[in-house]
Amino acid sequence: MSGLLEGKVALVTGAAAGIGRASALAFAAAGARVVVADIDAEGSTATVQAITQSGGEALFVRVDVTKAPDVTALVARTVEHFGRLDCAHNNAGMLGTVAPLIDSPDDNFDRVMDVNVKGVWLCLKAEIRQMLAQGGGAIVNTASSAGVKGSPTLPAYSASKHAVVGLTKSVALAYARDGIRINAVCPGYVDTDLLDRLFAGEPERKESERRGTLLGRFGSAEEIAATVVWLCSDAAALMTAHALPVGTVV
Repeated sequence: MSGLLEGKVALVTGAAAGIGRASALAFAAAGARVVVADIDAEGSTATVQAITQSGGEALFVRVDVTKAPDVTALVARTVEHFGRLDCAHNNAGMLGTVAPLIDSPDDNFDRVMDVNVKGVWLCLKAEIRQMLAQGGGAIVNTASSAGVKGSPTLPAYSASKHAVVGLTKSVALAYARDGIRINAVCPGYVDTDLLDRLFAGEPERKESERRGTLLGRFGSAEEIAATVVWLCSDAAALMTAHALPVGTVV
């Protein structure tokens, strides 16, 4: 995808590891200058170093996506440093407690909703304000296959990702005529640390779920990142208000 986003400026939240890091690297490989945003400074620094060592340009900005002043400052810093904001991947999120509803603490629900939904809400507001001022842009939110079909042991997470899908579609409808495209990716099982946590101590269940995917394998963070970059590019110019499954689970 070299040159697909040449000269663009991309912002990625949750970029210290996993899908977020892969997305930041993919944006850079496509020619974009990248803002690496996360609460994890050490992981984010590693992401920035990986980009710069490959000849790209990146800036780390520490952000807590649940706090409006942090998010506002993130977009302001992006524009101050790079001059504009063309693409955003709102990826920061958390899995929360892995358990059926009656075994899940109430504060888990609050925290998951705060990060996964309010975080996307706040990022969208700040990003869209900037994109309106400059005449357009493209945004991708990270939802999940659990936000389409549910999950018996991740009720709060699943509810939060359903909310991300609804938020994506609603906001996309509002700003489509302003040149701002907004989509969501809904990854199935992706081979990251979160997957290891989800199936901790259950290798047989993990293998069963792998066999249950349509392609017979788990996805990679890089494959999700490639989809995100494509959605932000002119190659996807007619795509908006979509919740796109990637690595569908049967």
